[in-house]
Amino acid sequence: MKSFLKILALSAVVTGTVACGGAQKGIEIIPDDTRGKVDVIFNGKLFTSYIYPADLEKPVLYPLYTAKGTVITRGFPRDPRPNERVDHPHHVGFWFNFGDVNGLDFWNNSYVIPAEKKPGYGSIRHRNIVSAQNGPTRGVLTVAADWIDYTGKPLLEEETKFIFSGKGNWRIIERITKLTAQQDTVTFTDNKEGLIAIRMDRAFEEPSDKPELFLDANGNPTEVKAMNNEGANGVYRNGEGLEKGAVWGKPAKWVCLSADKAGEKISVAILDHKNNPGYPAHSHARGYGLFAANNMGRQIFDKEAPLFQLVLNPGQSTTFKHLIIIKTGGFATDEELNQQFAKFNQ
Repeated sequence: MKSFLKILALSAVVTGTVACGGAQKGIEIIPDDTRGKVDVIFNGKLFTSYIYPADLEKPVLYPLYTAKGTVITRGFPRDPRPNERVDHPHHVGFWFNFGDVNGLDFWNNSYVIPAEKKPGYGSIRHRNIVSAQNGPTRGVLTVAADWIDYTGKPLLEEETKFIFSGKGNWRIIERITKLTAQQDTVTFTDNKEGLIAIRMDRAFEEPSDKPELFLDANGNPTEVKAMNNEGANGVYRNGEGLEKGAVWGKPAKWVCLSADKAGEKISVAILDHKNNPGYPAHSHARGYGLFAANNMGRQIFDKEAPLFQLVLNPGQSTTFKHLIIIKTGGFATDEELNQQFAKFNQ
């Protein structure tokens, strides 16, 4: 009886209509709390799912598909695919977190962290679905979560609104995240590991013929091994005219990653908002498939820049807005991305 009432209560927050017979039109948000996910259906096809299983240290959107149904996110560690990298197990789908919140590392936390080191890490726990709205041209999902320490004590309350839209070959996700400090003052300190990120499919990696060693915020090394470059052809560029590896660590209003996956030309872009703390975000975009924009890293990328620090007293809030654009059937142009940025920042 309790399960039935729970499903009934959850369905009550979902509004909108579904076409009867034939292909479903519009955008549907379909909660499934028993499986720890919310499916986002675009004209009858899965676009992405908001997932919050107990074995993940934060909720994520996973996987992500183009309008043609091609997956653009890495499968590992949830659904490994042949010939993909198995580094950085905390890189799952599309997520939002940070590497230094009151000294706790929310970014690098995953199932591989040994128990004796867990007190140095934080987790984000999904609390509930606030609302879910279907529509002919857009769908809106609002969720609540808690940023907690190892003991379960909440540091931050998160409310995030996902606005899903797009037509034709375009898919767009607007993410609006409000963070509110709870009983203690919360400090975000200049750190490389953040803030909004996607771990991309193998096709979006830059070709590389040598292994590389990367350090996390605590100086722990992770080796990214050299791999067969077949199919890897990703190219980064940003709104300031930089390309490839030169985009890393640089501030920009947008960064775009393009690749040809099995003959399908795809671009993925992260657009910043002028009202965000730390605008413009510095790019934390790596050739091995990590695509991130970091509003709270500054001196870590540029030693001449002032140290970034964001302090929230109990009850104080801050809000971040980002736009994720996925285009297929041809790469996104600078003009298109500049237009999207201008519209987003109106």
